[in-house]
Amino acid sequence: MKIELFGADNLNFVELNITGDNNNYRRCDAESKYLDSTVFNIFTCCFENANKLYDYFSPTKYNSRKIIPLRNELIKTVEAFNSVKSKEEFLKVISDMSFGREFMDELEKKDKKWAERWENYLNKLIKVNQELIDLTEKCADEERIMWVVGY
Repeated sequence: MKIELFGADNLNFVELNITGDNNNYRRCDAESKYLDSTVFNIFTCCFENANKLYDYFSPTKYNSRKIIPLRNELIKTVEAFNSVKSKEEFLKVISDMSFGREFMDELEKKDKKWAERWENYLNKLIKVNQELIDLTEKCADEERIMWVVGY
């Protein structure tokens, strides 16, 4: 599990593609960003709440009508992360999220001493969350469409 945006050379990921139009996009374009599926799943509710047609297994379009609701949902999430002040609060915020248990299971597999470094993981999630907000703002400012595709 990688708690970061990364390139297309990794598997088990979600593509955030801003290269297309209303009907098409260039799959795995150089401009695309990617998230490990386990990390992306933490933000699934944001994507579902912003677009009721969201489907992990098929491309989902976030056009001008859906991108601002997505941004707003992501802002709520980053605010929740920013309010965390203890390991217990970190666990509570994560457990309240979609696929939070799966995220924690993967984190425990990756790092047996994660509890000693929970703040580091929180900061990585905040960074990813902010990068997602920045990407939605870029789409809004440049009138781009974001396609979200799970692999």
